[in-house]
Amino acid sequence: MNNKVIKIDEVTIIGYGRFGKTLHRMLKDKFNVRIFDKSKDVVRDSNLVAPAQVVASIKEIYQGRGSGQNRETGKFHAVFMAVPIEKFAQVINEHSQYFRSEDIIIDVLSVKQYPEKVLSKALKRTDVQAILTHPMFGPDSSKNGFEALPIVVDRFRAEQEVYTFWIEFFKSIGLKVVELSPSEHDKMAANSQGVTHFLGRLLDDFGLAPTPIDTLGARKLQEVMDQTCNDTWQLFRNLQNYNSYTKRMRIRLGNSYDKLYNQLLPKRVNPDSVVYGIQGGIGSFNEQALKFYTKTYKDSLTSYKTKYLYTTDNVLKALHRGEIDCGQFAVQNSVGGMVEESI
Repeated sequence: MNNKVIKIDEVTIIGYGRFGKTLHRMLKDKFNVRIFDKSKDVVRDSNLVAPAQVVASIKEIYQGRGSGQNRETGKFHAVFMAVPIEKFAQVINEHSQYFRSEDIIIDVLSVKQYPEKVLSKALKRTDVQAILTHPMFGPDSSKNGFEALPIVVDRFRAEQEVYTFWIEFFKSIGLKVVELSPSEHDKMAANSQGVTHFLGRLLDDFGLAPTPIDTLGARKLQEVMDQTCNDTWQLFRNLQNYNSYTKRMRIRLGNSYDKLYNQLLPKRVNPDSVVYGIQGGIGSFNEQALKFYTKTYKDSLTSYKTKYLYTTDNVLKALHRGEIDCGQFAVQNSVGGMVEESI
């Protein structure tokens, strides 16, 4: 670009949901904003954040461009893709046939390796530029402005002057710019945003509710639940499923839960005896097996008590709740064969 002055007067927002409206607030004072959303109800005049041109079709977004002269003079058109993560590939496919050399595609997804992959394929044989971003805020956290809110940015397929233009704009409205590669972003996001949204939904399912004796910590948990659950289930599922690092985060979280939970189980239900829970009842093969076991190892055992729990499920639940010290259930029956419940 030889340090040409970059001119971007017009931006188009694709998707006018909750975050599309947030983008509109962010961009309206600097640019002429146009809006496109397939749902006509979303872009009715009464729902617009500020005056903007509502575009009727995808083709109209890119009409009148394509000569390449605008790009040579440093004049570009930015297109913000504010669509659900799971719809991103479809939307890019629908728009890509109309992309022109002076278009700059800017994604705002909460994951970064996925749009990197989609755009790399869609723009492979073009000179269309693209920047990957993740505004680390939403409609609720930005309702009082954008000062000091973080935004992750990756240059991806943008010329340096174009990239610098957007970095400077983000900083000019108070955003804290964090430059990360897509893989670095996704790894960090899984262990911050991913954990937060997962715990928020978990607390909602648990039924966390305010009480008259709430501590500051309890109120903070309520805030986490309220904020995360104010987003759609679609966003929650997409955050968990389109980031390759979130699955291992959930496994680690589960392991940590089990480790902490198990530390709270009693070392012995009854200090004076070992409590066994068995799958069968009085006179069952399970009871015979337990008597054989305790007789065989009587030298290493104190007295014991037996709980007749009748099903494998009951045995495992009692173990989990710390109501028995040891559980026993059959895997195979000499008459009936494999025990289906246990398997």
